[in-house]
Amino acid sequence: MKIPILYRLFLLYIEPISALAGAYYAAFKPAEYLRDLNLSAAANSSVVTLPTQTNMVLLQLANLYLLFALNEHLVLSSTDSIRTWRRLIFVLLVADIGHLITMAPLGNGVFWRVWEWNAMVWGSVGFVYVGASLRICFLSGIGLGKDIDERKME
Repeated sequence: MKIPILYRLFLLYIEPISALAGAYYAAFKPAEYLRDLNLSAAANSSVVTLPTQTNMVLLQLANLYLLFALNEHLVLSSTDSIRTWRRLIFVLLVADIGHLITMAPLGNGVFWRVWEWNAMVWGSVGFVYVGASLRICFLSGIGLGKDIDERKME
């Protein structure tokens, strides 16, 4: 079965490129990354020098974003198997939920006060909402048509 264009476009290109952008900022602009990872109203702080351990954690985060981008693009672009797509998309949905949980220390408002979001929060919450929604749609079979072989959905 051919995977519909909306899923292919988002999961093979848009999302991996976004993850690469996150990796770039976490690795090469760590102070900006941390400063912007806040609601706009609270983003007045400026970090000049980061502790070594903070830099290490951000480099590890960048590495995971790189893994995420490569894994998503390379695995999904290598097959049209619904079974493979469903399994990887399920894991990515679990990661979306985990990513949103990491935003909770900013308070519940971070999940719905869109007028306070800066670019980083849009990426860390809003964009994750879009990705999770598409994954839920895919896992629910929306847009996949009636011709899916049920054996491939196991």
